[in-house]
Amino acid sequence: MRTHRQPAPAHPAPASPTRPEQPFAPSPSGQTPPLRVAYRVCRHVTRAHDPAIYALVQLMPTVLRPACWALWAAATVLDDLADEPEAEPAERAARVEAWTGALQHDLAAGTSTDPVRYALVDAAGRWRMDLTGLQGAMVQTRDDTRGLRFADWDAWRVWCNKEVVPWVEQVRHLFEQAGAPMRLRLDRQADYERFVDGAQLTDVLTDLSTDLAQGLLLLPQEALEPFPGAEEDLLRGRWSPAVAALITQLAALARRRVTRPAMTTGMHPGAAIVLETAAGLLRAQLDAVEAAGPALLQRAPRPSVVARARVLVPARLRSTLAWSLTPLTAPTVPGPRRPKGAVTSAGPAAENAGLLPPPSHPSGARPPAIPAGRMPAHVAVIMDGNGRWAEEHGLRRSDGHRAGTAAVREIVYGALEIGLRHLTLYAFSTENWKRDAEEVTAILATLQSELDEAPFRDLDVRQRWSGRPNKLPEDLVDSLRREEARTRARTGLTLTVCINYGGRDEITQAAAALARAAREGEVDPDHLNEDDFARHLPHPDMPEADLLWRTGNEQRTSNFLPWHAAYAELYFTPGYWPDMDRRDLWQAIAEYSRRQRRHGAAPAPIASAENNRPSPHVHPAPCPLTRAGSE
Repeated sequence: MRTHRQPAPAHPAPASPTRPEQPFAPSPSGQTPPLRVAYRVCRHVTRAHDPAIYALVQLMPTVLRPACWALWAAATVLDDLADEPEAEPAERAARVEAWTGALQHDLAAGTSTDPVRYALVDAAGRWRMDLTGLQGAMVQTRDDTRGLRFADWDAWRVWCNKEVVPWVEQVRHLFEQAGAPMRLRLDRQADYERFVDGAQLTDVLTDLSTDLAQGLLLLPQEALEPFPGAEEDLLRGRWSPAVAALITQLAALARRRVTRPAMTTGMHPGAAIVLETAAGLLRAQLDAVEAAGPALLQRAPRPSVVARARVLVPARLRSTLAWSLTPLTAPTVPGPRRPKGAVTSAGPAAENAGLLPPPSHPSGARPPAIPAGRMPAHVAVIMDGNGRWAEEHGLRRSDGHRAGTAAVREIVYGALEIGLRHLTLYAFSTENWKRDAEEVTAILATLQSELDEAPFRDLDVRQRWSGRPNKLPEDLVDSLRREEARTRARTGLTLTVCINYGGRDEITQAAAALARAAREGEVDPDHLNEDDFARHLPHPDMPEADLLWRTGNEQRTSNFLPWHAAYAELYFTPGYWPDMDRRDLWQAIAEYSRRQRRHGAAPAPIASAENNRPSPHVHPAPCPLTRAGSE
C-alpha cells in the first residue's frame, strides 16, 4: 500500500512522557495496559509515517480511531518491509511473508507479542472485522518487492485496487459497525473508483524520488509514451522538458480524479466530511508536487502548514458537530479469542487454505472429462421457469423462486467440480419490476436470504454482482458489496449474479463513462476501438461468454449480456430452473465442447467422436439441442 512515508522505525516506542498521548475516550471495556500501549504504538506509527492520514483519522469518531490506527500501522509496517532499501528483493519478500504468516498465527491465538499485530487482532475481534479481504493486498505488497511494470492504465489500476481498496473497505466496515455507514451509492461507483485512482496517482507522484532511488517507476507505459525521453530521464534522475510536461499532465489528471463531489451524495455527514477532507488534502499535495519542479526528483514534497490548515481547520469544526449529533455504537466487551479472517502469507494456494471442495452430488455423479481446448471459460445462464414450475406444482409463483435457490447452489457446485472459471447468472432484470409486487418482493427477499445464509462462504468462489442499485433495498445492496469485498482475493470460480440488470442499460452506462473519459482528455474519440469500450463496462475484466444457456423452454436472450454474448453459443432446454442440477450444467458444457466455433473463419477439423463423447454420468439433454447463428 502506498503511503506518504517519513523515516520512522517499524515499531517505535510510544510518544515521550513529556507529551503524553491523549487517552482513548471512551476507553473500550476490557482494554489491558499492554493493549493500550499497543494501540499507542499504532497511533505513533500512523502519525509519523503519514500526517495526512493521521489528520483524517482524527476527524473520525473517537471510538473508531484506535482500530483505524491499527489498520494503518499494519499497512505501514508491511509497506516498509517491502520497501527496505538495504535488503535484496527476495529478503524483503520473505520478511513480508513472515510478518503476514505471524499475523495468521496471532489471529488464531487471539493475541500477539508484536504491538501492531496485537492491536490489529484486538480490533478485528472487537469490531467483528473479517480480515480475509486483506489477503490480496498483503500478497500484492509481497509481490511489489520484485519490481513492477505496467503496460497501460488498466494494469496499473488492477495493482492500485489490490493495494488500496481492501484497506479502505475495512474502514468502511468500522463505520458501519459503529452505526454511521459510509455508504457509497453504487450509481456513483465510477466516481469512487476514479477517486481511488487519483489518490494512488498522487501518492506515486509524491514518492517519485524514493521509488526512483530503488529503480522503480510506478507509472504505466501508456502514460509515458506521449513524452519521448521522459522515462529514461526519470530513471537517471534528470529533470527535462519531457519530464516537466509529464508531471504537469499527471498532476492534472490526478486532480480531476480526486475531485468527485457527487461521491458523497446521500452519505452520513460525518463520513462525507472525512472523504471531502481527503480530497482537499490530496489537492494540496498535488499543489506541492507541481510547485516542486526539479526538487521532486530529490525529495518528497509536502504541503505548507498554511495549506494544510486551510483544509483541516474547517473540517475539524464540521466533523465535531456532525458526530455530536450522531448516536454511535461502541464495542463494550473484548473480542473473541479467535477473530474471523486468518490472513495467509503466500500465493494463491496459501490464500485459499481452509477453503473446502463442494459437496458431492447425491448420486455420486462426476463431471465429464472435457479437453482443455474445448472447455468454455465463461458460461452465462438465464434461470427461467421458476414461476411456471410453482404453478404446475400448485404453489405460488414466489415459492418457485425460493425453490430455484437449490438449483443455483447445485450449478455453482458443478461449476467448481468441472473447473469452470466464470459463471454469470441472470437473477432479476430491469424488466422484472413489471411483475406483481408480491412476486418482486419474494424474489428480492430470496436473494437477501441467500446472502445472509452464505452457502458459498467456505468455497473458492469470488462473488460479485452486476446491475443498478436503483430501487433495490439498501440492505441487499450492502450485502452484495460485503460479499464482493469478502471474496475479492479468491481465485477459483468467479460468480457474477445479475440483479436489476439490463444489457442495453449496461451498454448505455459504458457509453456515458466513455463520454466522460473523452471529455476529461483520457481517450481520443477519433481512435476508439472495441477494447476502449469494453474497458468502460461495469466489469471490464469479465471475459466474453462462450456459452449462453437458457432453461424454461424459451429461445431468446432477453437483453442479457449483449456485449459479452455477441459470439456465445446458444443452448436452450425445456426444463424449468428449479429442476436443474449440476448434471445439466455438465451436459451443456459437453454439448459446447462438440460445437465448432469459427468467429467468421473457416471450419476447423472436427474432433473425433471418442474425444468428444460425454461422460456416462451425464444424463442426456431432454430435447434436441438448438444451434443459433451461422458463423
